[in-house]
Amino acid sequence: MRATRTEPRSSSPSPLQRAGRWIGEHAVMFVALLVLGYMFLPIAFVVLMSFNDPAGRLSYQFDGFTWNNWLNPCAPAGMCEAVTKSLQIGFLATVFATLLGTLVAFALVRHRFRGRAATSLLIFLPMATPEVVMGSSLLALFAAAGVAGSLGFWSILVAHIMFCLSFVVVTVKARLAGLDSTMEQAAMDLYANEWQTFWRITFPLVFPGILAAALLSFSLSFDDFIVTNFNHGNTITFPMFVWGSAQRGIPPQVNVVGTVMFLVALLLVLGGGLLQRRRPQ
Repeated sequence: MRATRTEPRSSSPSPLQRAGRWIGEHAVMFVALLVLGYMFLPIAFVVLMSFNDPAGRLSYQFDGFTWNNWLNPCAPAGMCEAVTKSLQIGFLATVFATLLGTLVAFALVRHRFRGRAATSLLIFLPMATPEVVMGSSLLALFAAAGVAGSLGFWSILVAHIMFCLSFVVVTVKARLAGLDSTMEQAAMDLYANEWQTFWRITFPLVFPGILAAALLSFSLSFDDFIVTNFNHGNTITFPMFVWGSAQRGIPPQVNVVGTVMFLVALLLVLGGGLLQRRRPQ
């Protein structure tokens, strides 16, 4: 009789092997959750401290729950005025920086001219320059122009437009670089003129990049302290108010402002995501 060969049976993986395989498949998710937790931990602390009833001025621990901080956000003297100044400067800086930066981005991507490479390189300099150097240089510029004695709202606005401009150009330029030009060519083939092609095709495709640049500009302007500290004069913005209050105890209403800003940004992101999903592909 001919001997038959028996094939070895495939042994089922042990529980330890299955656990190791499951961990390996979900390792990236675990790392992402840890990173997100690390990033959002300070924000969660700000939200928690917005309901804090501190035992004293210099108390930075959660002493008790209260709604008074939300019911009386303007209780600290000068805080709401500082927030209003930051909102005004941030809005104006965002509008001017977004308009100018978008035009510069279109010029760099869509046109060829002498000095184009040097201009692209110079755009990155304000982003790479330390804010201390930029703030002191702006102060020296204002002093040389003879306006150092009238520093205030307008000097802060000029400074914020300057450093926001680079971020707008880089963001919009990246969006334009990845834009498919065949859609614009198809519109022109269908007898659309240049303005119709821009408003019907180009602008809707570039708008997400412009919106992202505007939101980034507003966040940078509202949050800036170092450049503002050199050029604020008698104008107190919200970061300047927080810095001045730190020496005698930061009021808990500051956390209310931080929580509101975070919620507004979260709603904008979620709203943009919902609109993107509803948009027909």
